[in-house]
Amino acid sequence: MTAPSGAADATVTWHDPKRHLWLIGLLVPSLPFLSWGLVETTGLGAFWWTGLVLLYVIVPVIDQLLGKDTANPPDSVLARLEQDRYYRWCIFLYLPVQYAGLVVGCWLITRGGLSPADRMGLSLTLGGVAGIGINTAHELGHKKESVERRLSKIALAPTWYGHFFIEHNRGHHVRVATPEDPASARLGESFWRFLPRTVAGSLHSAWRLEKTRLKRRGKSPWTLRNDVLNAWAMSLVLFAALTVAFGPGILPYLVFQAVFGFCLLEVINYTEHYGLLRERTESGRYERCAPKHSWNSDHVTTNVFLYHLQRHSDHHANPTRRYQALRHFDEAPELPAGYAGMIVLAYFPPLWRRVMDHRVIAHYEGDVTRANIQPSRRRALLARYGGAA
Repeated sequence: MTAPSGAADATVTWHDPKRHLWLIGLLVPSLPFLSWGLVETTGLGAFWWTGLVLLYVIVPVIDQLLGKDTANPPDSVLARLEQDRYYRWCIFLYLPVQYAGLVVGCWLITRGGLSPADRMGLSLTLGGVAGIGINTAHELGHKKESVERRLSKIALAPTWYGHFFIEHNRGHHVRVATPEDPASARLGESFWRFLPRTVAGSLHSAWRLEKTRLKRRGKSPWTLRNDVLNAWAMSLVLFAALTVAFGPGILPYLVFQAVFGFCLLEVINYTEHYGLLRERTESGRYERCAPKHSWNSDHVTTNVFLYHLQRHSDHHANPTRRYQALRHFDEAPELPAGYAGMIVLAYFPPLWRRVMDHRVIAHYEGDVTRANIQPSRRRALLARYGGAA
């Protein structure tokens, strides 16, 4: 890729080293097919659990083996890099493969003669695809083109998490790294305490945002113009169609994969801003979101699977910037592993606190009062790390 630099006739030639690696992201929605093929080839039902093994074992290990990539594209190529439609098709293709895998998965669960354990493993694999599909929806939902925003809702339908489209863009990005944000985890807050708070809080916030928007237009929130309701309508139609096609016995598995899928999103949310806090200015408003308010990771493998989601600081600074152009910031706090490894730690609060709490304190140069603290843990944390209540 050649683009003009600052000099009048000078050019910068730059090639994206990850250009063809982004296609690896399509391995995720292909997991139901991969699992089926491995079971048929080996006769081992354990391969129905391939999604969990990839997510919790293989990717974290490869992340550590391959290490990090902190290279940034030159500023002079960013505009052309974002206009390259190849990268959009890497995202677009996720959806038809995801939906094909969901249909095949439903057929295997109901007609494939699977044991209860096999059905459970395949349901979790489908849930992993749906959960990472929320990240695909996240990338699409930030864009200005209407077709991408519609595709975002389609990607969210299997998890019944269509309200994420509203809350993330108009709620989380406004309140990120503040106590008011349900998707920003607090220092001392375990994932298991964060989970119900963020699920309920995000839903409430999305409804309130849409209700306010429609009220300004003189309309009731009880209309399909409400983006929360029309997104849920897509989920209802999808689940109804699959129930008609495969019978009511598929419903428990559809619900199970949906819950696992949105819980996967929320554990990633938990890692992204844990303990980080924007300060209030003299006017009483929060300071502008900066790289220091997001935990980043440049581990290559997870970044390829999640479309650079781990370059989270640049994403919050430039929400409409496309994934291939997101940059690394030296001043952003860095996670010790990729998201795939960190979510495993998050499930075990003592391990998480041992790894992360001292990093939050170090980020604030030993002043715990500058962190976003869980209120019920405030006294204990101040006593441990010092500072006034």
